[in-house]
Amino acid sequence: MSTNLRVGDVFPDFELLDHREKPRRLSGYVKPSPMDEKLGFTDGYPLVLIFGRGFFCPRDQQHMRQLVELQSELAVNFGKLVTVSADAPLVGAAFRAGLGAEWPFLSDEKREVIERIGILDETEGEYAYVAQPFTFVLRPDLTIHKIYDGWFFVGRPTLEELRQDLREVMSGRSDYHYEAHDTPEAKKIRIPQQEWIDGAPPLGANGLHVAQGVVRSFDVDAGLHRHSW
Repeated sequence: MSTNLRVGDVFPDFELLDHREKPRRLSGYVKPSPMDEKLGFTDGYPLVLIFGRGFFCPRDQQHMRQLVELQSELAVNFGKLVTVSADAPLVGAAFRAGLGAEWPFLSDEKREVIERIGILDETEGEYAYVAQPFTFVLRPDLTIHKIYDGWFFVGRPTLEELRQDLREVMSGRSDYHYEAHDTPEAKKIRIPQQEWIDGAPPLGANGLHVAQGVVRSFDVDAGLHRHSW
């Protein structure tokens, strides 16, 4: 294993451009959602972080095609996925679109992160001066849960291995079990369906102030809603 990182280390919270050339910080992908925060569940979510050689590598292509099969499952099990390579953002965007991938592709074109964690390929072979293929499974605080060395393709994680890793990380969340949601505090926010059988409660029933007025105008412009009272 050539990386200077080990299981239990905290992965550097780097910032890189994504496939849309927007700066993205790694910790932004694992933070809890606004709903989680309202419920008091601030654990955050696990992240599968993949460093690849780039669009030209047939092994990367095969690996990414496998991950496309997993992305719809990730959407419902709350796991996150990010790919990093030395490809320019435009190249990463094209690779992503061709695969039908929906997760972020980040560009380490200057090799800053790749060098920092010790996975720059300095051989004179077919794939020189790009990232060695590593997959890191990270806990929500960016602690490394598992490392996969993909120098040979057989070293890359299978979908089932990733499922097992994500299950292990998710099972440590404070809200992983039913009982965490079956509390009066949680039910005030996530109102049980049976309480709405006879219709929505009257305005003000929860004790909050109710504003009154007449909508005089309502426009939709580029996703922005404007109204006046």
